[in-house]
Amino acid sequence: MSKQRILSGVQPTGNLHLGNYLGAIRNWVEAQSQYENFFCVVDLHAITVPHNPATLAQDTYTIAALYLACGIDLQHATIFVQSHISAHSELTWLLNCITPLNWLEDMIQFKEKAVRQGENVNVGLLDYPVLMAADILLYDADKVPVGEDQKQHLELTRDIAVRINHQFGKEENPVLKLPEPMIRKEGARVMSLSDGTKKMSKSDPSELSRINLLDPPDTIAKKIKRSKTDPIRGLTFDDPERPECHNLLTLYMLLSGKTKQEVANECENMGWGQFKPLLTETTIEALKPIQEKYKSVMEDRAYLESVLRSGREKAEEIANQTLHRVKTALGYSMPV
Repeated sequence: MSKQRILSGVQPTGNLHLGNYLGAIRNWVEAQSQYENFFCVVDLHAITVPHNPATLAQDTYTIAALYLACGIDLQHATIFVQSHISAHSELTWLLNCITPLNWLEDMIQFKEKAVRQGENVNVGLLDYPVLMAADILLYDADKVPVGEDQKQHLELTRDIAVRINHQFGKEENPVLKLPEPMIRKEGARVMSLSDGTKKMSKSDPSELSRINLLDPPDTIAKKIKRSKTDPIRGLTFDDPERPECHNLLTLYMLLSGKTKQEVANECENMGWGQFKPLLTETTIEALKPIQEKYKSVMEDRAYLESVLRSGREKAEEIANQTLHRVKTALGYSMPV
């Protein structure tokens, strides 16, 4: 019996942070042997907001190298760059033409980002979920690892696939496969160091709000030391009045490999002056092997390029088959 297929990706908008790692990539690594995995650097998504063209290509290589550094195994996974496969853009256009506008206008992330961007909001930001749908549907993904904030986009992907299948397919022979979400509860939402009610994000203007995977030890120490806390002694999980306490304990739990009960017992009588150095040391040690592997990968550019080249070849073959299937269903003539 063949393995189910996983598809996921990360934008090349700067360094990955602990939220990306603990909420997504580490989960991919732990489960990768169970699935056929396709991990993409989604650089087309990166320009839906203002970006720096001078760093986009380098940031793309950084994310690909971090995939490898975090433990993605090429025996189980294919790593590729989204823009290297034109089928992503072509299928997006085809899906655009059957996706109702009001579906996109109802997307929560669009509403939030549109408010922040004001008059600079672009069509790409509105259309982001359709490109995401194309990314997923091109590879006949069975499951898509997503955070709670992306679950609505996956539901839209399923709605688009159902619409295509209903209008252009047959019940016994659907055009597109419907993907299922894969959401892990623990660590699925790593929160900001400066506000325990907000998700850790690359878009936060404050670098102190997140720990990046490539931060040096002194930077990690500074960020944890300055992280928001409360004046209460004794640290506990799940207190709605203490979101920062819950977040920092969760980080310690995930990075140390201890159970929730073990951390609760260890930290119940601690003050922040005792706990923060413990979290700092644990974080530095957890990130050390990732940083060392990243350095070795980036120093061998030929190897990294070969990984992305072979990844593109494998992914492109599958993507083009799906694109051909959709175009045939929509009535297009094929080149001869």
